[in-house]
This record gives sequence, structure tokens and C-alpha cells, in this order.
Amino acid sequence: MDRNAPIGVFDSGVGGLTVAREIMRRMPGERIVYFGDTARLPYGSKSQDTVLRYSRQIIRFLMTRQVKAIVIACNTASAYALKTVEQETEIPVIGVIRAGARTAVQATRNGKIGVIGTEATINSGLYTDTMKEMRPDIQVTGKACPLFVPLVEEGLFHDSVTDEIASRYLAELKSRFVDTVVLGCTHYPLIRSTLRRLMGEDVTLVNPAYETAAELEELLERKGLTCTGEADPEEKYRFYVSDLAEKFTAFATSILPDQVKETKKINIEEY
Repeated sequence: MDRNAPIGVFDSGVGGLTVAREIMRRMPGERIVYFGDTARLPYGSKSQDTVLRYSRQIIRFLMTRQVKAIVIACNTASAYALKTVEQETEIPVIGVIRAGARTAVQATRNGKIGVIGTEATINSGLYTDTMKEMRPDIQVTGKACPLFVPLVEEGLFHDSVTDEIASRYLAELKSRFVDTVVLGCTHYPLIRSTLRRLMGEDVTLVNPAYETAAELEELLERKGLTCTGEADPEEKYRFYVSDLAEKFTAFATSILPDQVKETKKINIEEY
């Protein structure tokens, strides 16, 4: 395995850029190939079979780019596909759920944790199961927030509509007196300030993107895959989507200023 090969990162759309951003911050020497499945989002309302099929196609595409490891920067795909594709893929594959669950268990003071995510992520129960393996006595309240992804994809980070919908979604968590909330979708850190304001300063918000980058760094070090070479700045970060490349570039530039030079559209159904 070439330790100077890029890291593959994928998501249903732009949300996984929050994970890519944390990887860039933590490991500035690493190269990244990012894929956003913008033609087929959102994943959160799809069946497990469909999400698994999509994930396999994307992994096949990333493998053609000679990646050395893959990060499933999507909670839904992590919940529905990670366990299967780990066994099918020769290189390391990690998701975003375990790292976020571990941090939440460490952060809670009263043992009451909320998880917000897509319908698929919440219905999978994977966050709850993972956290209860770590600490059986905790109470986990999951809340599906299906409208957050389209709001984020439309760039409505600071909007009265987002405030109103978030207030309704978060009411149940507040009534359960949770002191920690896992942002169980990689889109959600982009509305973190709204969630922080509505939940209050006493509630810890866990961003699995940060924790996943830390887990990836440890994995690469353990396997001797940390990059040692210098990448061409023009080739360091490459971005691909299944649709709407120009829209993706405009959005991605707001999250990663100066990093997104070009986005290429590919036909993911060919893989």
C-alpha cells in the first residue's frame, strides 16, 4: 500500500465536507478524494438495500482513484453499510458513528444522551446500541430530523424556517433533560450555532466529524500509512459528485475556502 496515496471520503451530498474539513485540519499533509452523491440524496429516507448498493458503487469508484483508506462520512451509510463493506474491501474503511458515540458517553454528566439524525440512522438504533455497549446504564433518546438535510443543502443555516423546525425537533430532547446531544448526521454541524442556541449552553454538542478525523489519524499511524510525501497543491484535494457540480462547488467553497478548485461530475451508476 502506498502511504502517500489519498484518503477517500464520501457522503450523500455536502455534509461529509465537515468530516473532510476536520481531516484537513488534523492531517494537513494528507491528500483527499471526496465524492458527494448529489444525484441520489438524501440517503436518510432510503432502504438499507439501496444505501448498501450506493455505498458499494462509490467505494468501487474511489478504489479506481487508488485510495489507501475510506471514510464513510455519512451516518446513514455508516449505519446501513459499514459492517458489510468493511468485510468486502481490502483497505481500511471507517464510519462516523463509533467515534461520536464514544465521545458522547465520555461527555455526559447525567447519563441522558440525545441523538439527532436521519430517519434511517435513528431507526437503525446503532448509536443507542453502540453507546449501551460502552455504558449500559445510560438513557438514549433518538430523534429523526428529516428536514435538516434539505435545509442545509439549500444553505439555510441562519433562517427563521430552520429555527422553527429545529425548535419542534429539539422539544422532545429538552423534555428528557439530556445534557449531551450527538449531531448524528454530517450535515448538522453546519447549523451548530442554531442547535447550540436552542439547546442552551449547558448541553454538550458532539460533532462526530472531529472525532472521526482523530480516529482516522490513529488508524493511519497504526498501519504505517501516514503520508510522508509532498502533494501537488492542485492535486491535493479532488472533488467528485454525481450531479450539480457547479452548485456543489459554490457551496463547498463556503465551507472550505480556497480548497475546492474544481468539482467533476461522474456517472456513478457505471461503477
